[in-house]
Amino acid sequence: MSFIDHLEALRWHIIRAAISVVVFATGAFFAKDFLFHDLILGPSRPDFWTYRMFCKFGELVHAPDLCINDVGFVIQNREMSGQLTMHISTSFIVGILLAFPYLFWEIWRFVKPGLYPHERQNSQGAVFFVSILFIMGLLFGYYIAAPLSINFLAGYVVDASIENQIDMQSYLSTLTTMSVSCALVFELPMIVFFLAKAGIVSPEIMQVYRKHAIVVILIIAAIVTPPDISAQIIVTIPILLLYELSIHIARVVRRGDAARLNAKLARQAERDAAQA
Repeated sequence: MSFIDHLEALRWHIIRAAISVVVFATGAFFAKDFLFHDLILGPSRPDFWTYRMFCKFGELVHAPDLCINDVGFVIQNREMSGQLTMHISTSFIVGILLAFPYLFWEIWRFVKPGLYPHERQNSQGAVFFVSILFIMGLLFGYYIAAPLSINFLAGYVVDASIENQIDMQSYLSTLTTMSVSCALVFELPMIVFFLAKAGIVSPEIMQVYRKHAIVVILIIAAIVTPPDISAQIIVTIPILLLYELSIHIARVVRRGDAARLNAKLARQAERDAAQA
């Protein structure tokens, strides 16, 4: 294909991806009650699923302080067109998140024809695993990281006379940042897989720099969570598990590459012996 043909193919991939985002965004726009009352504003109410689970866990371990019965803040809109703008922008963001598996599939369809046969074989199932990890990270961010951050930051007071009246855009920004950040962090195993395939990282390197990685993970957890030790631990644990899983994935990739190389050398030796 010529350069112009590649651009034409890319254009249609982009068009189909944009259509999918518009379709999901339109559906989210018309599902306003569910989108805002149940989904967006869920972490702002004490009956949210996460808070109820913390209450049950607090009862089991005899720690009543874990129960969240009051969120301690009020969400407000301070602009004339603020709610309409927020409705449109939020629907667009939700459209992108819902369409992410299809968006990645369109990108993969554009890239795949340019790969060698062994590269295509090595990357089978990439769309599935990338999508699953993204969804898992998004759910973790929405149900764990975001509620902890919102509850701590919005409920923090320096004096009882100061009332927390949170702007809706600030609340939405915190919720989106926490959720999307976790979704991207959860892609670590797939990133390591492709880097291991490319020979950029190895399990030995990841094991040597494990202590450094732990420090980086703690920094990431401190950034995406409030300055609360329990919240940082809750976010740090799954990221550490993902790092250990990534080491195992890199090790499996190394073994697979070594097995294929040995098989290739064995076939070459057989051909040389037959010719001799």
